[in-house]
Amino acid sequence: MSLQYLIIFSLVLLAASSSALVQDFCIADLTHPAGPAGYPCKKSSSVTENDFFFHGLAAAGNTKNIISAAVTPAFDGQFPGVNGLGLSIARLDLAAGGVIPLHTHPAGSEILVVIQGTITAGLISSFENKVYIKTLNKGDVMVFPQGLLHFQINSGKGTPAQAFVTFSSQNPGLQITDFALFQNDFPTELVAKTTFLDVAQIKKLKGVLGGTN
Repeated sequence: MSLQYLIIFSLVLLAASSSALVQDFCIADLTHPAGPAGYPCKKSSSVTENDFFFHGLAAAGNTKNIISAAVTPAFDGQFPGVNGLGLSIARLDLAAGGVIPLHTHPAGSEILVVIQGTITAGLISSFENKVYIKTLNKGDVMVFPQGLLHFQINSGKGTPAQAFVTFSSQNPGLQITDFALFQNDFPTELVAKTTFLDVAQIKKLKGVLGGTN
């Protein structure tokens, strides 16, 4: 158990930005909206030890959903202590057959370490659209550069998988390709034109994911 947390701690340190801060920290003041640089700082007089602590990754996420997976984030909106530090962490739980579909983080690179089970992960380069796929087991680590499409699949035989991921941003952002195409009001005829998919298949996917139009 101590080894896995040592690995996670090391990854968090590696994900940290090398830029020096002009103050010790900037605990997020969640009573105000976030801006391009994150949340405004809490007054130092109201900062407590709890601002540097987050217990939300201790429990498994709910995987009873269409992707049989859950991501529990500790970004600036959940963990105010990472605000302004250029790093964050999340827990990934995948039930048997679970998948994190093709997605991208526009604001940060990602490092994943497998804690339990077997995960097949891959990424696609932006210049040549080359695919890099690797099967990961407990203790294995993989990096996903900022902005590149990537995925994770539980490829174990009927067993759950768990991983922790660190990011080089306090809020790396997330866009899941399937949801961007089929979970909104993107007109079907335009989706067909831009993806070369059959209209009937697009409507079926919109029906599954809750899209319209």
